[in-house]
Amino acid sequence: QVQLVESGGGLVQPGGSLRLSCAASASIFTIYYMGWYRQAPGKQRELVATITRGGSTNYADSLKGRFTISRDNAKNTVYLQMNNLKPEDTAVYYCRGGSNSYVSALDYWGQGTQVTVSS
Repeated sequence: QVQLVESGGGLVQPGGSLRLSCAASASIFTIYYMGWYRQAPGKQRELVATITRGGSTNYADSLKGRFTISRDNAKNTVYLQMNNLKPEDTAVYYCRGGSNSYVSALDYWGQGTQVTVSS
């Protein structure tokens, strides 16, 4: 069982940046897909970005160019760099690890970290 712990969330002004981290309790080298998802109040959880073990990335179309996902297998950590943040980016951000590109019941999830974009 792998535990995922997110950090780096907080309050930021529009146009600002944050970097989220997802630290795993064990090696993530065997976890093919790592990803970030978010859930805003009253909305369903949605994909932000995923990255494969080899570094291939996939982003939600609306976030391309502003968000960057990366992973450091040696440090068992996945990152999400978020730039030019907008109020609509306000959400709880979750880290996910799994064998498939799609969400499944066998996935690992973190507890989430709150990101609030407001002036």
